[in-house]
Amino acid sequence: MPQVEHHPGVSFGAAAAASTTAPRPLPASTGSPVLRQLPLSAPFRWLLMGWRDFNECPAIGLFYGTAFMAMGWLLLSVFHHAPAYTLALSAGFLLLGPCLCLGIYQASRSLHLGETPDLGRSLLAWETRTGQLAIFGFVLLILEMLWGRASLIVFAVSFDGMPDFKGSLTALLNPENIEFAITYLSVAAVFGGLIFAVSAISIPMLLDRDTDAVTAGLTSLRLVLGQPLVMLLWALLLMVLVVVAMLPWFAGLLVVAPVLGHASWHAYREAVLPEAEEDGSADPD
Repeated sequence: MPQVEHHPGVSFGAAAAASTTAPRPLPASTGSPVLRQLPLSAPFRWLLMGWRDFNECPAIGLFYGTAFMAMGWLLLSVFHHAPAYTLALSAGFLLLGPCLCLGIYQASRSLHLGETPDLGRSLLAWETRTGQLAIFGFVLLILEMLWGRASLIVFAVSFDGMPDFKGSLTALLNPENIEFAITYLSVAAVFGGLIFAVSAISIPMLLDRDTDAVTAGLTSLRLVLGQPLVMLLWALLLMVLVVVAMLPWFAGLLVVAPVLGHASWHAYREAVLPEAEEDGSADPD
């Protein structure tokens, strides 16, 4: 019988439905975490469980949601006169979210363990894994900087000087600048896809297991490359929800950001077989 996460005292009608579509283990190399085969409907279940977790600890969720909203305002203010960086960092805002959602992951982890989530504990979640989280965060930062630099190059070779923020959006949407739009979006797809692939489940995994940043990144990459349809759907859902939440002056992030953070924790929990169940679950390659 597949295991479905359930919090004490919480009625969750979708659990019964989820149990009929439980993921099954996939083969893994010796020493590598075992991945489960996920159904295409899994991302919607993660969102449902994320909403449940948010309702279990709304104060913690709203605290982090406020932080995301404030960072959105700060992003627009600081990079108002650097449109290329603004566009790249806005696109990367979602993809760097796993690092910023560490406290939300900790809250979901506490709920999973039957504990009461605590804001102070969530704020200090990084303490037990400081070194590996710092390594992984540095890798993401380098990728984001490369993305920003590549975006600047695309602007530099496409226009005489840098347009302002409004002008950059106009240029991106102008049919006469189709070559620029294709090039810019291609750069975004390459770097954005790479960042998503290595970070989709890495941060929750580093928080939950005694593993290193390389193993966590490679496990996330294996999941995305091995089950591209499911993870592409998950990426699209993340992107659409965040973009919609950003439209009313980032106000939607107040709720959407923590819900997606909780949902990402459940994505990790469902995708990676727990260590206690790994023995005998899959034969080595």
